[in-house]
Amino acid sequence: MTQHFFIPAAVLAGLMMAGCSAPSAPSASAAKGPGAALVTTDPKPVAGRRLITEEQYLNTIAHMFGPDIEVVAQFAPMQRTDGLLGVGAAQAGVPAGQMVKFQRAARQVAAQVVSNGNVTLRIPSRQDALIPCKPADAAKADDACARLFLGNTARLLYRRPVPEGRLNQFVAEAAKAATLSHNFYTGLAMVLEGMLLSPEVLFITDRTEPDPERPGQQRLDPYSYASRLSLLLWNAYPDDRVLKAAESGELSTAKGRKRIVEMMLDSPRLEEGMRAFFDDMLAFDSFASLSKDPAAYPGETGLTLTAAREQTLRTIYYLLVTKNLDYRDLFTTRTMLMSPILGTVYGVPTAPGWQPYTFPADSPRVGLLTQVSFLAVNAHPARSSATRRGKALRELLLCQHVPLPPPNVDFSALEDPNSAAKTARDRLTVHRKNPVCAGCHRITDPIGLALENFDGAGQYRAAEKGVEIDTSGALDGQNFRDAAGLAQALHDHPSLPSCLVRRAYGYGVGAPLKDGDTELVNQFTKQFAASGYHLRDLLQTIALSPAFLQVTPQETPKPATPKEANAQTQSRAE
Repeated sequence: MTQHFFIPAAVLAGLMMAGCSAPSAPSASAAKGPGAALVTTDPKPVAGRRLITEEQYLNTIAHMFGPDIEVVAQFAPMQRTDGLLGVGAAQAGVPAGQMVKFQRAARQVAAQVVSNGNVTLRIPSRQDALIPCKPADAAKADDACARLFLGNTARLLYRRPVPEGRLNQFVAEAAKAATLSHNFYTGLAMVLEGMLLSPEVLFITDRTEPDPERPGQQRLDPYSYASRLSLLLWNAYPDDRVLKAAESGELSTAKGRKRIVEMMLDSPRLEEGMRAFFDDMLAFDSFASLSKDPAAYPGETGLTLTAAREQTLRTIYYLLVTKNLDYRDLFTTRTMLMSPILGTVYGVPTAPGWQPYTFPADSPRVGLLTQVSFLAVNAHPARSSATRRGKALRELLLCQHVPLPPPNVDFSALEDPNSAAKTARDRLTVHRKNPVCAGCHRITDPIGLALENFDGAGQYRAAEKGVEIDTSGALDGQNFRDAAGLAQALHDHPSLPSCLVRRAYGYGVGAPLKDGDTELVNQFTKQFAASGYHLRDLLQTIALSPAFLQVTPQETPKPATPKEANAQTQSRAE
């Protein structure tokens, strides 16, 4: 029989207050017994705080309690900052309405963790698997069993040991709830729900300790370093192994950090981390609202678009991690992973599942820019967009800034179906006659037009309205004739690897880079080049760098002015 847990509002309010109390690190005198934290100072909070992302929350729950835990978190959208949502998390808050969703998610998780299942409804029992003990009487409180479960759970959720007094409070609250409900497991569920609503769980707060290598300076304490490392490499909170390395003092030494970083890079969980990073870097969150006009592209369904996004993320991991290729080759290779659904879209034979497929040398498909994901997400519902594609290439892959368009731009030349201008190149030439628009379009259109052999759904075409498409152009002085030439020009562009370095470091520290970080990015880029532009080496370089251990106060960005907001709307229209 399935257990249903009702949590009285008054009791829940008290639990939320208790769960929201930040667990401080134990002092040296409090560290006793096997596995006790070797902390010599009480780490102090600094101005480094960011909201956990929805995917990080779900990954953490899945790794703690199992992938079959069903939860709908529904985090509010974050603001993209310095090119990344992961950086925007540093400025994210929690509106009152969002807390209701967090509470609903916390209640879902807690109820499933303590569930004894239902054979008839095929609901699995998780009590035996997730709770390492059984109460003497399931209808009463059992402090010893509650302490065992809540102590380890709190340690993983808070990402650091919980002081004895705080754990005693958790156990007491569980006992009180168990007594009121006559159910030991209801008591555990109520306390777990309160933990999941704690700001110390929903937010990543960096804490520091004195840096022994820089007298008078601070560095991340080992627990904050463990969190930062796990969020970068695994896109989730640290597991037991990483926390033990922090507790033992291993993460406080260069040798220990190197061992743990190598272990994490060798873990299958690296795929989760890299998928999340590149999904963010490529702004693939746009897929959530992406749709194509069925009249213009009848074959481009939601299922196809989902597969296209998946294709790119799988291909990136396969080429850059599994095959350990040069990062720049991601844009010139003719190999990508293919599934039966996408085989129809690309017009190639496929095998079941996801398998590598290499296009012939004379194929127009070459590199990431000609994958359906990049082409479709950077286009309109019923037509392509050379401007959007060129802007995405410059901003996402080269970290170059494309100015926002002025307000009230006349788009009639682009949108008139009866225009005498047959091709996108012709229409954009007319559009660029407006001197106010010419400056921006001069840096986006020549490279975006190189991809005009692919329509708004990513399908190949040689002509538009009966006119052969001209795909020639230039990227910052390097001329090309077609998409393959653009791919090579991008491969050779010095900003391509340095942009990845910038994005990876900003994503890892969870904060926008400052003007003073230019030298650091240059240093990382030189090391990246020396390694042969291998992603794994870049991640290791960043994770083991002294800079990755530092925290600097974050500036709160100014809200967009009405003029800027209007310009952003105009930009999306092009």
